[in-house]
Amino acid sequence: MAQPVEQWITDIPPVTRTWVVLAVATSVLVECQAIAPIQLYFSWKQAIMKMQIWRFATTFFYFGPLSLDLAFHLFFLMRYSRLLEENSFSSRKADYVWLLCLCATFLLVISPLLTLPFLSSSLAFALVYIWSRRNPSIKMSLFGVVTITAPYLPICLVGFSWLLQGGFQAAVGDLVGMLAGHTYVFLQDYWPREMWSKTGEPEVSTPAFV
Repeated sequence: MAQPVEQWITDIPPVTRTWVVLAVATSVLVECQAIAPIQLYFSWKQAIMKMQIWRFATTFFYFGPLSLDLAFHLFFLMRYSRLLEENSFSSRKADYVWLLCLCATFLLVISPLLTLPFLSSSLAFALVYIWSRRNPSIKMSLFGVVTITAPYLPICLVGFSWLLQGGFQAAVGDLVGMLAGHTYVFLQDYWPREMWSKTGEPEVSTPAFV
Protein backbone atom coordinates (compact mmCIF):
# COMPACT_ATOMS: atom_id res chain seq x y z
CA MET A 1 0.00 0.00 0.00
CA ALA A 2 2.86 2.36 0.87
CA GLN A 3 4.41 1.83 -2.55
CA PRO A 4 1.39 3.12 -4.59
CA VAL A 5 1.01 6.12 -2.28
CA GLU A 6 4.69 6.95 -2.63
CA GLN A 7 4.47 6.51 -6.38
CA TRP A 8 1.42 8.77 -6.55
CA ILE A 9 3.24 11.49 -4.60
CA THR A 10 6.41 11.27 -6.70
CA ASP A 11 4.32 11.46 -9.89
CA ILE A 12 3.20 14.97 -8.94
CA PRO A 13 5.55 17.50 -10.61
CA PRO A 14 8.05 19.06 -8.19
CA VAL A 15 6.77 22.64 -7.87
CA THR A 16 3.17 21.54 -7.34
CA ARG A 17 4.27 18.78 -4.97
CA THR A 18 6.30 21.21 -2.86
CA TRP A 19 3.40 23.64 -2.56
CA VAL A 20 0.92 20.89 -1.61
CA VAL A 21 3.28 19.39 0.98
CA LEU A 22 3.90 22.81 2.55
CA ALA A 23 0.15 23.53 2.61
CA VAL A 24 -0.66 20.22 4.31
CA ALA A 25 2.24 20.58 6.75
CA THR A 26 1.14 24.10 7.69
CA SER A 27 -2.43 22.98 8.40
CA VAL A 28 -1.18 20.00 10.42
CA LEU A 29 1.08 22.25 12.52
CA VAL A 30 -1.85 24.59 13.17
CA GLU A 31 -4.09 21.63 14.08
CA CYS A 32 -1.42 20.39 16.52
CA GLN A 33 -1.20 23.93 17.96
CA ALA A 34 2.51 24.07 17.19
CA ILE A 35 1.83 27.37 15.43
CA ALA A 36 -1.17 29.69 15.28
CA PRO A 37 -2.80 31.23 12.18
CA ILE A 38 -2.08 34.68 13.61
CA GLN A 39 1.62 33.94 13.11
CA LEU A 40 1.11 33.14 9.43
CA TYR A 41 -1.14 35.81 7.90
CA PHE A 42 0.30 38.63 5.80
CA SER A 43 0.54 42.22 6.95
CA TRP A 44 3.00 44.79 5.63
CA LYS A 45 3.35 46.20 9.12
CA GLN A 46 4.17 42.82 10.64
CA ALA A 47 6.37 41.68 7.75
CA ILE A 48 8.43 44.86 7.32
CA MET A 49 8.34 46.89 10.52
CA LYS A 50 8.60 43.86 12.81
CA MET A 51 10.89 41.93 10.42
CA GLN A 52 8.59 38.89 10.30
CA ILE A 53 9.56 38.20 6.70
CA TRP A 54 8.24 34.62 6.75
CA ARG A 55 4.77 36.11 6.35
CA PHE A 56 5.56 36.83 2.68
CA ALA A 57 5.50 33.05 2.15
CA THR A 58 3.22 31.59 4.81
CA THR A 59 0.22 33.57 3.60
CA PHE A 60 0.37 31.38 0.47
CA PHE A 61 0.70 28.08 2.36
CA TYR A 62 -2.20 28.19 4.81
CA PHE A 63 -5.56 27.21 3.31
CA GLY A 64 -7.32 26.68 6.63
CA PRO A 65 -7.67 23.96 9.30
CA LEU A 66 -7.92 20.28 8.46
CA SER A 67 -11.39 19.96 6.99
CA LEU A 68 -13.38 19.14 3.88
CA ASP A 69 -12.88 22.73 2.74
CA LEU A 70 -9.09 22.23 2.90
CA ALA A 71 -9.40 19.04 0.83
CA PHE A 72 -11.46 20.95 -1.75
CA HIS A 73 -8.83 23.71 -2.02
CA LEU A 74 -5.97 21.21 -2.26
CA PHE A 75 -7.82 19.31 -5.00
CA PHE A 76 -8.11 22.47 -7.11
CA LEU A 77 -4.53 23.45 -6.33
CA MET A 78 -3.15 20.05 -7.28
CA ARG A 79 -5.32 19.68 -10.40
CA TYR A 80 -4.70 23.02 -12.07
CA SER A 81 -1.16 23.60 -10.85
CA ARG A 82 -0.26 20.14 -12.11
CA LEU A 83 -1.95 20.72 -15.47
CA LEU A 84 0.00 23.93 -15.96
CA GLU A 85 3.31 22.52 -14.80
CA GLU A 86 3.03 19.36 -16.91
CA ASN A 87 1.71 21.01 -20.08
CA SER A 88 2.22 24.76 -20.55
CA PHE A 89 5.43 24.64 -18.50
CA SER A 90 6.69 21.18 -19.35
CA SER A 91 10.50 21.11 -18.88
CA ARG A 92 10.32 24.79 -17.84
CA LYS A 93 10.17 24.63 -14.05
CA ALA A 94 11.90 27.99 -13.64
CA ASP A 95 9.26 29.66 -15.80
CA TYR A 96 6.53 28.13 -13.66
CA VAL A 97 8.19 29.34 -10.47
CA TRP A 98 8.41 32.79 -12.08
CA LEU A 99 4.66 32.65 -12.80
CA LEU A 100 3.97 31.95 -9.12
CA CYS A 101 6.34 34.74 -8.06
CA LEU A 102 4.66 37.29 -10.34
CA CYS A 103 1.13 36.40 -9.24
CA ALA A 104 2.16 36.27 -5.58
CA THR A 105 3.84 39.68 -5.85
CA PHE A 106 0.73 41.16 -7.45
CA LEU A 107 -1.43 39.83 -4.60
CA LEU A 108 0.97 41.12 -1.95
CA VAL A 109 1.03 44.58 -3.51
CA ILE A 110 -2.75 44.95 -3.56
CA SER A 111 -3.28 43.21 -0.20
CA PRO A 112 -3.62 46.53 1.73
CA LEU A 113 -6.81 47.16 -0.27
CA LEU A 114 -8.32 43.83 0.78
CA THR A 115 -9.58 42.14 3.90
CA LEU A 116 -7.85 38.86 3.07
CA PRO A 117 -5.29 37.83 5.69
CA PHE A 118 -4.37 34.73 3.67
CA LEU A 119 -3.71 34.84 -0.06
CA SER A 120 -3.29 31.13 -0.72
CA SER A 121 -6.74 30.59 -2.25
CA SER A 122 -6.34 33.67 -4.45
CA LEU A 123 -3.01 32.42 -5.80
CA ALA A 124 -4.47 28.98 -6.49
CA PHE A 125 -7.44 30.58 -8.26
CA ALA A 126 -5.05 32.59 -10.42
CA LEU A 127 -3.73 29.26 -11.72
CA VAL A 128 -7.26 28.13 -12.55
CA TYR A 129 -7.74 31.34 -14.54
CA ILE A 130 -4.40 31.04 -16.38
CA TRP A 131 -5.07 27.41 -17.28
CA SER A 132 -8.55 28.29 -18.54
CA ARG A 133 -7.21 31.06 -20.79
CA ARG A 134 -4.47 28.86 -22.23
CA ASN A 135 -6.88 26.02 -22.98
CA PRO A 136 -9.87 27.83 -24.49
CA SER A 137 -11.19 24.89 -26.52
CA ILE A 138 -11.43 22.34 -23.70
CA LYS A 139 -15.01 21.47 -22.76
CA MET A 140 -15.94 20.79 -19.14
CA SER A 141 -19.03 19.50 -17.38
CA LEU A 142 -20.29 21.26 -14.26
CA PHE A 143 -21.91 18.72 -11.92
CA GLY A 144 -22.80 16.63 -14.95
CA VAL A 145 -25.51 19.11 -15.92
CA VAL A 146 -24.00 22.03 -17.84
CA THR A 147 -21.20 21.83 -20.41
CA ILE A 148 -18.97 24.86 -20.75
CA THR A 149 -15.63 25.69 -22.34
CA ALA A 150 -12.63 26.25 -20.08
CA PRO A 151 -12.58 30.11 -20.18
CA TYR A 152 -15.98 30.17 -18.44
CA LEU A 153 -14.83 27.97 -15.55
CA PRO A 154 -13.45 30.79 -13.32
CA ILE A 155 -16.61 32.85 -13.85
CA CYS A 156 -18.82 29.91 -12.88
CA LEU A 157 -16.74 29.20 -9.77
CA VAL A 158 -16.95 32.83 -8.70
CA GLY A 159 -20.72 32.71 -9.25
CA PHE A 160 -21.04 29.61 -7.07
CA SER A 161 -19.02 31.23 -4.29
CA TRP A 162 -21.10 34.40 -4.54
CA LEU A 163 -24.45 32.60 -4.44
CA LEU A 164 -23.74 29.72 -2.08
CA GLN A 165 -21.23 31.09 0.40
CA GLY A 166 -22.40 34.59 1.23
CA GLY A 167 -22.17 37.22 -1.49
CA PHE A 168 -19.30 39.42 -2.55
CA GLN A 169 -17.18 38.90 0.56
CA ALA A 170 -17.12 35.14 -0.06
CA ALA A 171 -16.09 35.63 -3.69
CA VAL A 172 -13.58 38.45 -3.28
CA GLY A 173 -10.62 36.07 -2.93
CA ASP A 174 -11.50 34.35 -6.20
CA LEU A 175 -12.06 37.69 -7.94
CA VAL A 176 -8.64 38.91 -6.84
CA GLY A 177 -7.13 35.65 -8.05
CA MET A 178 -8.77 36.18 -11.45
CA LEU A 179 -7.29 39.68 -11.57
CA ALA A 180 -3.82 38.35 -10.75
CA GLY A 181 -4.16 35.61 -13.37
CA HIS A 182 -5.43 38.02 -16.00
CA THR A 183 -2.54 40.40 -15.31
CA TYR A 184 -0.08 37.55 -15.81
CA VAL A 185 -1.73 36.36 -19.04
CA PHE A 186 -1.72 39.91 -20.40
CA LEU A 187 1.92 40.60 -19.52
CA GLN A 188 3.29 37.21 -20.56
CA ASP A 189 1.05 36.23 -23.48
CA TYR A 190 -0.73 39.15 -25.10
CA TRP A 191 1.60 42.10 -24.50
CA PRO A 192 4.86 40.43 -25.67
CA ARG A 193 3.07 39.11 -28.76
CA GLU A 194 1.80 42.60 -29.56
CA MET A 195 5.21 44.19 -28.97
CA TRP A 196 6.92 41.55 -31.13
CA SER A 197 4.59 42.26 -34.02
CA LYS A 198 5.22 46.02 -33.76
CA THR A 199 8.82 46.40 -32.68
CA GLY A 200 10.47 42.98 -33.05
CA GLU A 201 11.28 42.96 -29.33
CA PRO A 202 11.50 39.47 -27.81
CA GLU A 203 9.11 38.12 -25.23
CA VAL A 204 9.59 38.85 -21.55
CA SER A 205 11.79 36.06 -20.23
CA THR A 206 12.30 34.55 -16.81
CA PRO A 207 15.26 36.19 -14.98
CA ALA A 208 18.44 34.14 -14.95
CA PHE A 209 18.59 33.96 -11.14
CA VAL A 210 15.29 32.00 -11.09
